[in-house]
Amino acid sequence: QVQLVEYGGGLVQPGGSLNLSCSASGFTFRNYAMRWYRKPPGKERDLVANISPTGESRSYMDSVKGRFTISRDNSKNALYLQMHSLKPEDTAMYYCHVVYPRANYWGPGTQVTVSS
Repeated sequence: QVQLVEYGGGLVQPGGSLNLSCSASGFTFRNYAMRWYRKPPGKERDLVANISPTGESRSYMDSVKGRFTISRDNSKNALYLQMHSLKPEDTAMYYCHVVYPRANYWGPGTQVTVSS
């Protein structure tokens, strides 16, 4: 079955950096687009970034453009999110996501807290 597990969250000061990773299994990773979502406290879950199966196409929500980078390593079935210049408003639970083949799958999430 499809499994997604996120790693790398934590507490960081404003302006700091964190690198998230997601380990995927149960499907042919290289054939599917992958996404990072986040859910801030008390708010809806939002799409943060999307990457095509080959990694050639990437897109981001406006508030993270220029600060976050999504990438993938198809040889390792791994998805990444590099986050720089973090702001308090980036505080959220971050989730890895795939649509396979028509169903939505999410990992359990990893908490990112940006605070001084």
